[in-house]
Amino acid sequence: MRGSVPGLASPHPIGQQLPAVYQEDDFAQRFTAGLDDVLAPILLTLDCLDAYFDLELAPPDFLDWLAGWVAAPADADRPPQSRRDLVRHAVEVHRWRGTARGVALALEVATGARVEVTDNGGVTCSATPTGAPPPEEAPEVRVRVEGNVDEALVRQVLASAVPAHVRWTLETGS
Repeated sequence: MRGSVPGLASPHPIGQQLPAVYQEDDFAQRFTAGLDDVLAPILLTLDCLDAYFDLELAPPDFLDWLAGWVAAPADADRPPQSRRDLVRHAVEVHRWRGTARGVALALEVATGARVEVTDNGGVTCSATPTGAPPPEEAPEVRVRVEGNVDEALVRQVLASAVPAHVRWTLETGS
């Protein structure tokens, strides 16, 4: 959460903008100095607002807010560069969601590893809305992730990237 920053000087001190009669008044200067301490982070944030929306310059705590804008998973435990990549590629990941390309992209962005996704092309359909699907080849995706990756993270990404009706198998290794 953003708040006051100790020792941060205001770019526009209120006490210096008061009429001359108050510039020599000790109480008025101390009172406005207290307001300067509260307003300094706000004024400096507004002065640098464009930097907050540049993913390379945005403060780490602001990344989670940006991630919410593009529905990227916000995980404060990840390093800032990994979180920046998640936000940077979120729109493309959403564009390809549910496809083999989308699964591979989501895993590559989340893990940084090389990923190979093979889709068997199987589909199921039914001519009647309440009928059971015909006994055709069930859709399945085989995912191979190379390198040393966190398997729990890979499984979490797969659970959100692969459509619910599609089975998937995971292979990890070098």
